[in-house]
Amino acid sequence: MAGGSIPHFQNDAGHAAIDIGVKEFMCVGANPPFDHPHVFLDMGADSELVCPYCSTLYRYDSSLRADETRPANCLYLHQAA
Repeated sequence: MAGGSIPHFQNDAGHAAIDIGVKEFMCVGANPPFDHPHVFLDMGADSELVCPYCSTLYRYDSSLRADETRPANCLYLHQAA
């Protein structure tokens, strides 16, 4: 994803798995103040990866855009103070 920003995903609803359209991303856990350290994850050649902090299973789906998730509403958008 050189030249672009890395999408951040969150799992407020406690989904066991989230399908995403990128292989390089950040997991924040849940929205603050219930987040964990924002960790960079890279699936590499694999098509799924488990976050070492919150145990969310992320699965790559090439039919999704970088800002889309299944289930919906798992994209983390930083709110300025």
